[in-house]
Amino acid sequence: MNKSEKEWKKELTEDQYRILRKKGTEMPHSGTYNLHFEKGTYCCAGCNEPLFESSTKFDAHCGWPSFDESIKGKVGYVSDKTLGMIRTEIVCQNCNGHLGHVFNDGPTQTGTRYCVNSVSLEFKENK
Repeated sequence: MNKSEKEWKKELTEDQYRILRKKGTEMPHSGTYNLHFEKGTYCCAGCNEPLFESSTKFDAHCGWPSFDESIKGKVGYVSDKTLGMIRTEIVCQNCNGHLGHVFNDGPTQTGTRYCVNSVSLEFKENK
């Protein structure tokens, strides 16, 4: 998905642009989807690409929505060495929007914790 920064700025809210395009982070415990456990699909707020199913969401008590698995082929992984840490950034494979980071400290069977900014997501309820 090739859009100019001008196009992204026009389409996204200020917070969405800061997080999805500039790799920002929302404050912990402030996001709409942190403690949201309805049945449905979490999609990229930038392009509507499905990213996570609600069945993979859990409360990691970290302040951000957490998932133990993404929808296959929908999330990309980028080495992130900013802030004096070595982490793995997660991005939407379709639009390259920043979602958050993934860690190998998840409490479920997968051992994975996708730590995602609510602002990066839109929720579509199952009907």
